[in-house]
Amino acid sequence: MTLKRRNFLKTAGGFAAGLAIAPYACSSGNKTEVASTDSVVTKPFGLQLYSLRDDFPKDPKGVLAKVASYGYKQIESYEGPDGMFWGMTNKEFKAYIDELGMNVVASHCDIDKDFERKAAEAAEIGMKYLICPWRSQETLDGYKQAAADFNAKGETCKSNGIRFAYHNHAYSFTKLEGIYPQDIFMNETDPNLVDFEMDMYWVVTAGEDPVAWCKKQPGRYKLGHVKDRMANTEEREATCTLGTGIIDYASIAPAVKEAGMEYLIVEQERYDGTTPLKSVEDNAEFMKKLNLK
Repeated sequence: MTLKRRNFLKTAGGFAAGLAIAPYACSSGNKTEVASTDSVVTKPFGLQLYSLRDDFPKDPKGVLAKVASYGYKQIESYEGPDGMFWGMTNKEFKAYIDELGMNVVASHCDIDKDFERKAAEAAEIGMKYLICPWRSQETLDGYKQAAADFNAKGETCKSNGIRFAYHNHAYSFTKLEGIYPQDIFMNETDPNLVDFEMDMYWVVTAGEDPVAWCKKQPGRYKLGHVKDRMANTEEREATCTLGTGIIDYASIAPAVKEAGMEYLIVEQERYDGTTPLKSVEDNAEFMKKLNLK
């Protein structure tokens, strides 16, 4: 993924006028309370570095040190102007992350350019996943072709000892000709080759239930993006600090974990009334209080 991702989100299809937020996925004031004691056993949670896209390129090591100090244990990178490893070699990036007590789990990347090299470099440092961040199509046949490409990329990853996954936006959870593109992705890909990263914000934005989709094919959604949505808005890009919006992660997170989701990765793309670093810190405090088994 490159920094052009912001423009993708602004122009993407699949966001109907008169937004219908799924009532079973969120709440406007009656959310399940997160645990409030220090006795809760915190499970490791991660951060998608795109949350810090304005700060991170200026001082990757300094920003990573702050991220570690907030309590994040897992890192999901993305492919910026200096690559997935931000001006460092893959081994240098890994060594610094290790020094901070964190683990590089995955990275979003451009899967159409130098994918063999990226898979080899990711495998060399023990990463688990390379992830396709975007694959919107205009036709159902286009989605079927994309699924076939996912299988091919999955073969490349498998041969290197890692996994391939696809990260959704609202478009794949919005029906096209009466069919969810996400169903095409799920049904046309080989579970031995392709996993999925569910961006729960975009599922809710499309009016769908993240838990129901995870239960539909248990174990396929191995990773999840955890980000909240502002209340009382139909804007597409309306993320906010966890716990201040309408998505009930205190209920959703345990349920998706039970359905096979292994990694919960925080992401935030708007910072109304806060800053990127402050939001990342506050989001970590929210995640620490989730009662996850």
